[in-house]
Amino acid sequence: MSERKAIFITGGGSGIGRATALYFAKRGWFVGIGDIDALGMEVTLDQIGNGFSYMVDLDVRDRAAWDRALDTFSTATGGRIDVMFNNAGIGIDGPIVDNTVEEIERCLDINLKGVIFGAQAAFPHLRKTAPGSALINTASAAAIWGVPNLSVYSATKFGVRSITEALDIEWAESGIRVASLMPGFIDTPILDSVTSDQSNMSGKQQLLEAGMEVNPVEVVPEVVWNAVHGNDVHYTVGKMAKRVRRAARWFPNRVRKEMKAAGASMGN
Repeated sequence: MSERKAIFITGGGSGIGRATALYFAKRGWFVGIGDIDALGMEVTLDQIGNGFSYMVDLDVRDRAAWDRALDTFSTATGGRIDVMFNNAGIGIDGPIVDNTVEEIERCLDINLKGVIFGAQAAFPHLRKTAPGSALINTASAAAIWGVPNLSVYSATKFGVRSITEALDIEWAESGIRVASLMPGFIDTPILDSVTSDQSNMSGKQQLLEAGMEVNPVEVVPEVVWNAVHGNDVHYTVGKMAKRVRRAARWFPNRVRKEMKAAGASMGN
């Protein structure tokens, strides 16, 4: 088995996935990325540029494709995968009564089933490199408290939170750490894709107009690194997510009121 540690990242063609790939590569890790965006993955690998990187076309909704992707990546690394970063996800916005069946099923399939399939496929690889291996799942601050006009998205992220907590216990005997990220609003292409029928502004512009915190994507990889090497189950990203998590525990009615106000300011 190779001595160089290896991480596989879904959604590695842009956003959090790309930023995390670059961060781990700079620290000497062999980085593999999976995505349906081949051009985006090529850009990520070009930016890494050290020869210890690998890309594979991966639709996280395809269970068999997961096994193929991780098996080939393990071969490329010399037989090891130390971290599986279940990061791929999409947004879906608007009142739930306006969401189409196709939109809902796609969000559920990518954000929730994709994480489940990734965990299943990664387990035998992570067990080989345990103790010290880790499964990291991208949840959201929307897994702390449901967000208006993002109800389906929030549901998927609560599911990711639940899976993380369950596997943290289930996989403890195998020596595999399991943790989630709970980012607030991060400046990624997903954020720009969230719009309102009542506004011509992008999701980012609407959030800024409403006084919300939008963090640059570069703040996320260090939190991923800390999740891989830490002992907590959930890791918030950004001041807003940290505040909401604390308030949801001690002042839930306050969070409820703030979410209602945020929904009103966003045109809910």
